[in-house]
Amino acid sequence: MEQWLIIGGAACFISGCFAPEPPDIHSQNAPQLVPAIEIAVQHHDQSAVPFLVDDLSSQDAAVRIYAIDGLRRLTGKDFGYRAYDDEETRRPAVHRWQAWEATHKS
Repeated sequence: MEQWLIIGGAACFISGCFAPEPPDIHSQNAPQLVPAIEIAVQHHDQSAVPFLVDDLSSQDAAVRIYAIDGLRRLTGKDFGYRAYDDEETRRPAVHRWQAWEATHKS
């Protein structure tokens, strides 16, 4: 379906011909990050663990949910982390993850 978008008086043609961004474990955007987490877990990719630990502090609840799920599946641990807790409540569990990750770097 063709669509036109008017931006500042200029008409722009919008089409569905653009490919979505590929999965990327380094992305800050959930549409690229979530599939990358799934791929890393499916491949038992331990190199993703530091990125997943970082993602536990994401502002995006979906990213946090996938990150903790991935960490549980890759390590068998959760350190009491709950993705839906507020930032203050999550902080001690994030620190436990960070301490664990620091001692398990390859």
